[in-house]
Amino acid sequence: MKTILHRLAALPLFLLALPLGAQAAKSAQKNVMVPAAISAIRESDLKRDLYAIAGDAMRGREAGTIDEMRASMWVADQFRTIGVAPKGGDGTYFQWWNMRRTRISTISSSVTLDGKVLALWTEITPTSNFGGDANAQTVFVGDGRDTTVDVKGRIAVVIMQPPTAALRTTTNTYEYRYARAAITATGNALTRRGAAGVIIVADSVADIAYDGVWKIQERGAYDVVGGAPRNAATATPPRLSGTPVLFVHRSALGAYRENGHTVEIHLRIESFESPSVNVIGVVRGTDPKLRDEYVLFSSHQDHDGVRFAVNGDSIWSGADDNASTSVALLAIARAFVKQPARRSALFVFHGAEERGLLGSRYHAAHPVVPLASIVAVLNGDMIGRNNPDSAALLGSQPPHRNSSELVQMAIDANAATGKFIIDSLWDRPTHPEGWYFRSDHVPYARLNVPALMFSTNLHPDYHTPRDKPQNINYPKLTRMAKWMYLTGWIAANAAKRPAIDPGFKLER
Repeated sequence: MKTILHRLAALPLFLLALPLGAQAAKSAQKNVMVPAAISAIRESDLKRDLYAIAGDAMRGREAGTIDEMRASMWVADQFRTIGVAPKGGDGTYFQWWNMRRTRISTISSSVTLDGKVLALWTEITPTSNFGGDANAQTVFVGDGRDTTVDVKGRIAVVIMQPPTAALRTTTNTYEYRYARAAITATGNALTRRGAAGVIIVADSVADIAYDGVWKIQERGAYDVVGGAPRNAATATPPRLSGTPVLFVHRSALGAYRENGHTVEIHLRIESFESPSVNVIGVVRGTDPKLRDEYVLFSSHQDHDGVRFAVNGDSIWSGADDNASTSVALLAIARAFVKQPARRSALFVFHGAEERGLLGSRYHAAHPVVPLASIVAVLNGDMIGRNNPDSAALLGSQPPHRNSSELVQMAIDANAATGKFIIDSLWDRPTHPEGWYFRSDHVPYARLNVPALMFSTNLHPDYHTPRDKPQNINYPKLTRMAKWMYLTGWIAANAAKRPAIDPGFKLER
């Protein structure tokens, strides 16, 4: 992981910006008036606020928990202090909605080995989010590569082999990514051979990640009730049943090595709804003809909560992801309160982004202002790390670009503020991370609202407990906040709203 990221960081900056070179040259000749209110964006405020929202007291702000609610109340209180007017429901800052959680039921599910009940999760972990039944004898298949062993109708016990497919460079620890890739490959191979069930025994690497696998898996899957679809394709119903594939510690091998053990598996699904919330405020514009149009500044206040420990720390604080943009939006709000623009500035903190862009999918389907009145969405995600002189502008090149005019506004604003070399690699459809599709601008872009994502990209601390406030580059975060602000200021004061590029259609 680190090798790949470091190689990207070591590339000459001009190579990272080549696709935007012509636009950058054009913008250098354009004089952008920077409003005096930009002085309201201060590094000291950003740092103070970031330590508050990403401190251990917020416990990682996991969606659907009291910790996300605590962070949301904190954001609303900041809005009130700054002077941002509420734009949620019933005169409040809050747009409430329900997320649907589907998971393996710990109470209704059971696994037994020769009649002995095994502790679900801690002793044996279901590896998928659907139910199933099996009652059969075991057959030990070693590492699974001997395809002459007959597994049909039996519980195949297999020792995990290292994954052959390339691992993603980010998300959680190397051991977790290794384990998940190996589980998928091994389980699929044996279910295709007709096994009634599969028990995968961890190797030495995956055993390190055992706690991480079950603590994430037992959470289940999430969706938003009444939200816009995440993908362009028509959604298919979730799979609710299939061949059980289970994961056990390396130390359990001795209990399963001999053939003929009786294993009985009953996995049951439960589904329920729980609340999450978008926190929304507005600074009204000054122009009577334009104030009912909006520039939407976007962040998400949630992160991953309290999970498995890495080096003794179990609080996944999400300082860069996405407390960095959250505090930037508060600073931008201070600037707009100090000096409102012609159009209104709408500030939306989307809940449950980490569970599948749920808050933005809900607001895109149920906007607090008419969708047609939103002239631009300026979303930020992870804007406080990596090379101090480079940043990414996702949605700035085809096929992700949906408004050349909005892109030009951002490039002009960059030339007048941050002066970043724009790294275009992460915006390319060939990039293995698919970074463009993983944040809150996407539901709006799918509905043909001009949209951009500001980022300083992923790093080795992404989705680990190491993403802490002390690791943020605060001078860079300040420059990023000013860049987002000035882009929005230009869009909010332009005589003509940025247009959608002819023929644009967002497809993955």
